[in-house]
Amino acid sequence: MNASLGPERLVRLVGDFDRDPAYRGLCEALQELIGDGRIPIGTRLPSERTVTAALGVSRTTVTRAYADLAASGFAIAKQGSGTYAAVPVDRRKVHDRARRPLGMPASAAGSIDLSIAAGGATPGTMAAYERALQALPSYLAGDGYLPSGLPDLQARVADSFTDRGLPTTPEQIVVTSGALAAIATGARALSRPGDRVMVESPVYSNAVDGLRQGGARLVSSPLADPLGSTGWDLDGVDATLRQTSPRLAYLIPDFQNPTGFLMGEADRERYAAALRRARATAIVDETLQALSFVEGPMPAPFAAFEPAAITIGSASKAYWGGLRVGWIRAPRPLVDRIVAARVRADLGTSVLDQLVVTELMAAEGILPRRREELRQRRDALADAVRRHLPGWRFRLPEGGMSLWVRLPDGSATRLAVELERHGVQVAPGPVFTVEGGSDAWLRIPFAKPADELIGAVRLMADLWPGAAGARSGTDAARTLIA
Repeated sequence: MNASLGPERLVRLVGDFDRDPAYRGLCEALQELIGDGRIPIGTRLPSERTVTAALGVSRTTVTRAYADLAASGFAIAKQGSGTYAAVPVDRRKVHDRARRPLGMPASAAGSIDLSIAAGGATPGTMAAYERALQALPSYLAGDGYLPSGLPDLQARVADSFTDRGLPTTPEQIVVTSGALAAIATGARALSRPGDRVMVESPVYSNAVDGLRQGGARLVSSPLADPLGSTGWDLDGVDATLRQTSPRLAYLIPDFQNPTGFLMGEADRERYAAALRRARATAIVDETLQALSFVEGPMPAPFAAFEPAAITIGSASKAYWGGLRVGWIRAPRPLVDRIVAARVRADLGTSVLDQLVVTELMAAEGILPRRREELRQRRDALADAVRRHLPGWRFRLPEGGMSLWVRLPDGSATRLAVELERHGVQVAPGPVFTVEGGSDAWLRIPFAKPADELIGAVRLMADLWPGAAGARSGTDAARTLIA
């Protein structure tokens, strides 16, 4: 099912485009919107007649703009059906090359892997393991299968929600083997094969695979300008919900991956109301919620505005990726369905890992140290990009683990391929979309030590003039980015 873009919405998206000449300015504005994912691939564009009236331009202007858009590969005209957003064939091939479960292959010795937003264990993890080992013997007489989770951990997670203003009982918590397992479990429990699931675009790439495990058909709802201040295009969310009637909606309101946006409470309330009108259940990913770098309280949990939502959390980002412990907070009537779906995949999460996470959540000072470490690394990365790649643009996130960076020209995916040859793995924009597009963007995590981040940026700066083609003048560089 293809979504349709209304003429009024197209006017808001193209904004004050260059009108000298108008057909070229309109075509370039649409190329940018399709390329960065704000108009998803496959979307039916409004008719030439309605665009003419909405923009106050001549029919010839729109006809030529649409024709040039199709000639450049950013649209497909179907006789009797309309004009649909697309990406050039070569970019689709590049997208296929990059679309792997973790974006890029595992790094070789001596290289820098920035394809994964994760770093080493937070200080205090080893001490937590030692305390967990002391507690483990009391559990060895049992069978070790705990499909809902270790009761002490369930209680600790429930208290963390209650402390944030969302009253929660331990019975509402289902512990899983990581956040991805939680996403897949939620999708299996709450949808059937063939159901539509709305996802943000760009979106956390591994979540796409988790949602598809249950046979979901994914539809995209693009975020607003990733360099702006608003984050979520709520008019677009409402339109997508009305046009596609999804059963589920997957969203990351807290330091959205990869853009880093934080959704305010007014937008959470409006988004929740749109979900209720559409009768869609939200799967809310809070895996980055604890990683705020600013003083003051975080917005209330999304489920405080939409009680029917299920919420995903994890220990991986806050403590260590080697701890494969996540959880689902669900309304009590849904818990049995979620547990039933969970046991079809596994019978429980490692008891030792659950004991470790229980110890880490109880310890004082660990999360503040983690946040300060990440804040310093974010600043080091941002300073390096500003210094060595001044033409690259990004919005400094207030938390999370990544910068979402826009290149001034060329293909981010092909640059990523070249970087890989030189020992740096980084995930390009198309990895974070369902249909393709966003090939002007890179996600650069700041979870690694500052010296590695600065070294990676210097390498990007060394390669970028050649990759861009025009500045180096070499045939090889033109081939790389053409």
